[in-house]
Amino acid sequence: MAHAAPVTAAVTTRGTRTRTRPPDIFGPRVHRIGRWALPFAIGLVYGYWAAANRRSGGPITGWNLAFGFITAIVFTLVTVGVLLLGPRLPRELHALLWFAYIGIAFGFLYIQSGETVLLATGLSLGLGVIAGLICFYWVYTHEDAEGHHI
Repeated sequence: MAHAAPVTAAVTTRGTRTRTRPPDIFGPRVHRIGRWALPFAIGLVYGYWAAANRRSGGPITGWNLAFGFITAIVFTLVTVGVLLLGPRLPRELHALLWFAYIGIAFGFLYIQSGETVLLATGLSLGLGVIAGLICFYWVYTHEDAEGHHI
């Protein structure tokens, strides 16, 4: 059975090419909700993970719950900030932002487990460099020569 391929480029009457996006199955309202719901859900998981690392299998206390919820709120706000600010930056700063964000987020989780600061810093730097390089490659391959998003 043959299916039509999605349109990725269209030619106008003047002969210039314009890029069109594939059809969007979700409406604008779903995207607005998702911009906050997804970082919030990830923040809840991150806060639970940080609280679980901090208590090291011990009993759940009120301070542990407070730590988890405060961590989730801060992580959610920082995630939304990175998602809003990142696309407005040049590719190098965009990659540097993700390097710092992922490195610090991983380091904070790792240090809660009671490991040494030196080990957490080294692993965070390594993971952050990998994330920054991946982000730089992604942004670099999705921009034209003038730096405009394709």
